Amino acid sequence: MTLTKALMATSALTLAGSTAFADGHMADEMTIVSWGGAYSASQQAAYHDPYMENTGVTIINDESSNEAVAKLRAMNEAGNVTWDVVDVVASDAIRLCDEGLAMEIDADEMLADGDDGSTASEDFGDLIVSDCFIPQIVYSTTAGYRTDLVGDTPPTSICAFFDLEAYPGMRSLEKRPINNMEWALLCDGVAKEDVYDVLETEEGQAQAFAKLDTIKDSVVWWSAGADTPQLLADGEVVMGTTYNGRLFSLIVEQEQPVGMLWDAQVFDLDGWIIPAGLSPEREARALDYIRFATDTQRLADQAKYISYGPARASSAPLVGQHATLGIDMAPHMPTDPANATNTFLYNYEWWADYRDDLDAKFQSWLAQ
Repeated sequence: MTLTKALMATSALTLAGSTAFADGHMADEMTIVSWGGAYSASQQAAYHDPYMENTGVTIINDESSNEAVAKLRAMNEAGNVTWDVVDVVASDAIRLCDEGLAMEIDADEMLADGDDGSTASEDFGDLIVSDCFIPQIVYSTTAGYRTDLVGDTPPTSICAFFDLEAYPGMRSLEKRPINNMEWALLCDGVAKEDVYDVLETEEGQAQAFAKLDTIKDSVVWWSAGADTPQLLADGEVVMGTTYNGRLFSLIVEQEQPVGMLWDAQVFDLDGWIIPAGLSPEREARALDYIRFATDTQRLADQAKYISYGPARASSAPLVGQHATLGIDMAPHMPTDPANATNTFLYNYEWWADYRDDLDAKFQSWLAQ
């Protein structure tokens, strides 16, 4: 049975405005996997709570997205997939799709049309980077710094991370090669347009690790998106990288003495996949949820709570003010022209090909 037929056979989905209501031929509980912290809180408010209110379904949150590929591989091997919907970055979605661990999605049949009359595939456009990937947000990995610990000259370049003389103290970087390798090469003189060509070679990888060696003893390595905000709030690091929405929460909502460093912010995509191998009832529930959570209004609603750009073009005009602070959210988006003067475009297809190899090399380097 095709996915579309399975959905039609198990789901009597009707739409009242933008609100999805489902019949009883679906699972009444689902586990949704995401990244935790301010990001999961924004999903809870924009997606989970209204969906549970409309359907009576119980949503269980899991914060294991940073381990999604490894855990889904293990679940598949054991024949026991316990997750229903998983939030992943685009490169991980490509890997999971290529390995047959995620469902293929027909956007125009399974997702809602845009409120502007566009089809889903038109509305998401080039952000549908895999047959299994349902785009949700455009975000960036960027840097924050303690304004009270950087002296009279706040950093303006990502290369401040490698300047221990001007900015002494600990810094935090994500415990993976992605972004760190690119920034290392940029700060070692490699032109932006040449980074991935250089990184493809053994010599280029050695060059990146050599640059990272210069600060290795001054780095706290993080795995969860909430780690750097906490380290900055506690004054344990002078600067650190994390997702721009986490820094927005720290700076604007919590009013911590932290500044945002947008230089060489790395644009990336984040979205949903549905694991392959679910029962018909669980698959139908996951598809029903995805249709609801990725419609025009819902993606715009998430931007009320966190400064990530919605993946649908039709959602952008609906982005308004913060849900509680009443401030305009557009200037806090990574895509705002004032913030995007020197961006780095993350190559998710390149990383889908090289991730496993460089993960192993990175972990080996950390252990040295």
